[in-house]
Amino acid sequence: MARRSGVRLRPALGVLPFGVYLLIFLIVPTVTVLIGAFAENGRPSAANLAALADGSVATALLNSVAVSAVTALIGGVVGALAAYAVVTGRPDGVLRRLVTSVCGVLAQFGGVTLAFAFIATLGISGVVSTWLDAHLGTSLTSSVWLFGLKGLVLVYSYFQIPLMVIVFLPALDGIRPQWREAAANLGATGWQYWRYVGLPLLAPAFLGALLLLFANAFAAYATAAALVSQGSPIIPLWIRTALTSEVVLGRQNFAYALALEMIVVVAAVMIGYTLLVRRTARWIR
Repeated sequence: MARRSGVRLRPALGVLPFGVYLLIFLIVPTVTVLIGAFAENGRPSAANLAALADGSVATALLNSVAVSAVTALIGGVVGALAAYAVVTGRPDGVLRRLVTSVCGVLAQFGGVTLAFAFIATLGISGVVSTWLDAHLGTSLTSSVWLFGLKGLVLVYSYFQIPLMVIVFLPALDGIRPQWREAAANLGATGWQYWRYVGLPLLAPAFLGALLLLFANAFAAYATAAALVSQGSPIIPLWIRTALTSEVVLGRQNFAYALALEMIVVVAAVMIGYTLLVRRTARWIR
């Protein structure tokens, strides 16, 4: 009996490090945020959550949703087209290996480094901005568009597009050539094949990838913190303000409430992503 019990425990021991990782970096922070959001001066209170209805906070939430949705759509469409172009080549070709390697690097390229790269290129004293002003008569060196929501859309799209390529490639690989051949044998044109076979099959994977991109942009902080120095136009920067300023709306735990709001939004998005991925996995084998 002891030997059988040991055999049964071996799989659990294999996932134990992952369980510890989830406990430390996911469960404990989430519980801490949940408790702090419903506490005020050591007592249970809903005052922090009530403060979320403030006009400036609601505007920041809408801005976060808008930036995340726009960059997810841009990254999704452009990344899907790029992934399709890669799939049409040889599976073991140099082009595919090169594109996937570059996308793997660019998808993780963010934070202060990415913000500095765009400031040095398109900022007030950027190389491209200065050249365009000198040769084409633009006024980019006197514009601060890069340091607002428009700039966040451009910078976020930089890492959203390669992430979409990586995420969407498996779905495109799952489209079997036999399906197109069968449709052609039945008299379907190329448009009819994509309209009635290809696109319906890829729709769950595409929508799931959009949700993943949305969550990725919604939770991004370091790039926005380095790029936007004035004000807090999005929720992550509001959390920064709540943690660094002495008093925010007179409530010490307001940052917990903001973080809880983000957790709820991201959790809802990821649940939708999981359901769509499960649906896609039925035919990707």
